[in-house]
Amino acid sequence: LEVASMVKLMTTLLTLEKLERNEWTLDTKLMTSEYAASMEGSQAFLDAGCEYTVDELLKSIIMASANDSCVVIAENMSGSEQNFVNLMNEKAEQLGMTNTLYANSTGLPATTQYSCAKDIAHILAEVSKHEIYHKYSTIWMDKLVHKSGRETELVNTNRLIRYYPGCDCGKTGFTDEAGYCLSASASK
Repeated sequence: LEVASMVKLMTTLLTLEKLERNEWTLDTKLMTSEYAASMEGSQAFLDAGCEYTVDELLKSIIMASANDSCVVIAENMSGSEQNFVNLMNEKAEQLGMTNTLYANSTGLPATTQYSCAKDIAHILAEVSKHEIYHKYSTIWMDKLVHKSGRETELVNTNRLIRYYPGCDCGKTGFTDEAGYCLSASASK
């Protein structure tokens, strides 16, 4: 089935792995294209033509499910979102996610995009191995300050972080096509 923004777990994993290989740092600045800034749904309201750090983009993706930030990551990592989708599908195959196919970096509706509960649990476990992921996944509220001084409030879409003791990470998603989606982890 479609899994909405839980697709962003793969976008996040590829970004974390690029950081691990020292190809980017959290301070690396990435340019926002007009296309990325035009994304609908959940967003960080990035300014086209402006640079944002990988730190800011990752935080907005993990906490606030920012579609615009996903596309900035995708375009800067692979040259285009479609090239990035190819990387996403290659990684899914490497991980043995046999019931997953990606069509975009965001989880916005696409009839050719799907996954299953087993594959989502697997990708969440992979992402959870990265310490930096937990740096962002456990924050309830924060803000993104744009170069103009404008601020975007970031609220974690995973309400379990605030209301379920021990919840340390997860990803939510919603589209009309996918319905309400959730993957989460807790330690007690």
